Amino acid sequence: MKENKYDDEVFFQKYSQMLRSQKGLQGAGEWSELQKILPAFQGKSVLDLGCGYGWHCRYAAEHNAARVLGTDISEKMLSTARRINAAPQIEYRRAAMEDLQFAAGTFDVVLSSLAFHYVKDFAPLVANIFDWLRPDGSFVFSVEHPVFTAYGTQDWYYDQDGKILHFPVDNYYYEGQREAIFLGEKVIKYHRTLTSYLNTLLCSGFVLQHVIEPHPPAEMLHITGMKDEMRRPMMLLVSARKK
Repeated sequence: MKENKYDDEVFFQKYSQMLRSQKGLQGAGEWSELQKILPAFQGKSVLDLGCGYGWHCRYAAEHNAARVLGTDISEKMLSTARRINAAPQIEYRRAAMEDLQFAAGTFDVVLSSLAFHYVKDFAPLVANIFDWLRPDGSFVFSVEHPVFTAYGTQDWYYDQDGKILHFPVDNYYYEGQREAIFLGEKVIKYHRTLTSYLNTLLCSGFVLQHVIEPHPPAEMLHITGMKDEMRRPMMLLVSARKK
């Protein structure tokens, strides 16, 4: 199954109201940590898988990437990206990342932000990414943390007064499809363990460079709900390099 919830009009409108949709990278709680592990883009050829609004494409272009290709399955996402994050060296293309085909050694950098949990089969995609990268190429991605995806509902447990009690983690080692509630809508996602994420990279030939469980920066803790994000990891950041 290839998830394309973002072309649903109701869901897309809800997504467009999120802080990260309106303020871009500065509205993303993980950005301060993700930015630290990005490679130099000067003169590089960059692929952004599941590019969404194109914020990371624009960042790469602003840091002198020679070519940036942003791909996404959602036409609504790409239409917004072309409107608000266009640049001469950026191309946007509609495609599911599992269906992409490129010659070996096409890119210097492959990025992906919060998209791989929509992918059913991770290992074949990682093998493709390894092939698409040039020697010493960089692979950097963010994904929903396995603690966050394990149970499925991705919501807290509350008491009778609506106060948060705890976050459920269950069925952690049973990988596969989950029906999550995101922005009040049912969304199909795929859970895999931390071991699966990291060992898949290692078995494909990547060398791990950074593994980060980011938490909101101090300057965002005043935003409603952000302090609660300190209670459990929501995201996982990984950077690796092709041998």
